[in-house]
Amino acid sequence: MNRPLIIAYYLPQYHPFPENDKWWGKGFTEWTNVGNAKPLFRGHYQPKVPKDLGYYDLRLPEVRQHQVELACEAGIYGFCYWHYWFGNGRQLMNEIIDDVIASGKPNFPFCFGWANESWKAKQWNKNSKNDVLLMEQVYGGEKDYLQHFEYALKAFKDPRYIKIDNKPVFLIYKPHNLPPDFIPYWNDLAKKHGFDGIYFVSRILSGESYEDLISRGFNMVTCERIMDGYKKNKNIFKKIFIRLYSRIRSIHIAISYKTSMDYFTVEDIDSREDFAPALIPNWDHSPRSKEMAYAITDPDPSLFYQHAVRVLNIVKQKKNQLVFLKSWNEWGEGNYMEPDLKYGKGYITALRKAIEKVYNL
Repeated sequence: MNRPLIIAYYLPQYHPFPENDKWWGKGFTEWTNVGNAKPLFRGHYQPKVPKDLGYYDLRLPEVRQHQVELACEAGIYGFCYWHYWFGNGRQLMNEIIDDVIASGKPNFPFCFGWANESWKAKQWNKNSKNDVLLMEQVYGGEKDYLQHFEYALKAFKDPRYIKIDNKPVFLIYKPHNLPPDFIPYWNDLAKKHGFDGIYFVSRILSGESYEDLISRGFNMVTCERIMDGYKKNKNIFKKIFIRLYSRIRSIHIAISYKTSMDYFTVEDIDSREDFAPALIPNWDHSPRSKEMAYAITDPDPSLFYQHAVRVLNIVKQKKNQLVFLKSWNEWGEGNYMEPDLKYGKGYITALRKAIEKVYNL
């Protein structure tokens, strides 16, 4: 393979739907939080304003086509659409991917990432036990597994759906919550429909052991080490400084991208064939969590380029050059590749240049 298989996480939330209207107010979308964001300290880049695409509505096919054109420009192979199946047929935010499948457009590879967790109205300034449950994630046994598979099968059969070794790629957000009989059941169903099983990818938290997940039937594991720059910094004086720096700026944790990027990659782990490294352009959760946010400050496309070169040099040596990019359009987490008013296409250009450098294109 002469280039990496970069799959970017894609949030399908940017359109109003009844549940959001009920929980947050008429017309609420992720843009509501993004547009209301305020800078919490001097030099804090907020609000982040989209440039080329504007405050888009994902129900418009022309918006989705423009996203694909930008992703291709960056060298991204496909999107991993976040998929919200809460059990027993209950779904949210599936309208966009349903339309992508039904229309056949845009012509761009994709897979599903199952965000298998309950939805809560989080109380960021209180203990998490006070969070309000909005939609509970349940696992209803084989009847539920079959119903879920029959829904996903429409996507698996789509020629655009990403497959490895004739196995549709299916990422699990919280693998430890998954009942042990789910993977073998879906693998059997997939084989009955002409596939060689499902290519299950497990997303884990930093520091978690993943060998048991491989033994449970996952084909690959991935991890984003977003907070490791703070958690694993062994210099106690530097950690104290970060804490004081953050408190002065009235934010939970603020740490520079330049410091954080050294911890995004762990070469001896990321170089393993059953591990897919992550690309992280930026991160700032303050549009959602405000003063309780974790923010990576002073991100810059030139630094992202250095990070991307390091990751790509690792995956270039592997048989399976799968990389997950977090994320394409998580604007509410300050975690995106799409153009904004400050950097324009800077991140898109940086990734393209990194690919060209490492792969001599």
